Amino acid sequence: QVQLVESGGGLVQAGGSLRLSCAASGRTFSSYTMGWFRQAPGLEREFVAVIRWVGGSTLYSDSVKGRFTISRDNAKNTVYLQMNSLKPEDTAVYYCAADPRPHDVTSKYEYDYWGQGTQVTVSS
Repeated sequence: QVQLVESGGGLVQAGGSLRLSCAASGRTFSSYTMGWFRQAPGLEREFVAVIRWVGGSTLYSDSVKGRFTISRDNAKNTVYLQMNSLKPEDTAVYYCAADPRPHDVTSKYEYDYWGQGTQVTVSS
């Protein structure tokens, strides 16, 4: 069982930066693939970034590639999402997700554990 708690959201102007954190409980955090998803009002929850537990490789959606960076600190049971050059279209609730063996790391249906979400609002 894994419990996830996100933090770090807020209001920022376009071009600014935020760093989201996701603190996980559970002794096997290092063996979970960790993902970030986001959901804007009226839209489906979409994939943002993922860091695999095997090898720590990362993958990003095209919309955030080059601007966002996902990382993890297994000693602190925490995964981060550094968001730079933010745009108004990045406005959404951001969710942290975890799963030990997601087949498709970009699919929200593959993740068993979710945090409550943190709001990110980017003003123009």
